Amino acid sequence: MTTTMTATTAPSPIATLRRHWAGLAAREQTLVLAAAGVVGLALLWWLALAPALAQLRASPARHAAADAQLQRMQALQAEALQLRDAPRPQGGEALRTLQGSLAQQLGGAAQLQAAGERVTITLKAVPAEALAQWLNQARSQARATPVQARLVRSGQGLPARWDGQLVLILPPA
Repeated sequence: MTTTMTATTAPSPIATLRRHWAGLAAREQTLVLAAAGVVGLALLWWLALAPALAQLRASPARHAAADAQLQRMQALQAEALQLRDAPRPQGGEALRTLQGSLAQQLGGAAQLQAAGERVTITLKAVPAEALAQWLNQARSQARATPVQARLVRSGQGLPARWDGQLVLILPPA
């Protein structure tokens, strides 16, 4: 006795959808197509148009920031060229220039100790702005190069004040 079995296969999802689609009324088909169109347009907006428009809106600010950065870099380049072309202090002139600017800018809040080309500056409650100006002056006039800084903010008030030590190297005599 032989028996044959026939396998029944489940209809494919596409065939099921087609059968369901055919069973819908014309009005329902129109509504489903309209809803699919709205979803398609929303996806197109979120994935393609909105990011591109956001980039377009943000580009003037990024361009302005890049321009500002370029101007800053050009100013630094001009400063570097000016420092390179400025005459170098001779002999002990760099140390004298450094001592004079230290006394003038920071007064008794800073003490200098020199050992050859290495100079250690000890600071006590020096205002941050005055320290920044003095460092700029020391670099441009005495050609001193900061190599080490151990600074701690002193006090809680404004303007900020610093305690600590700076080590500078003077140009060779």
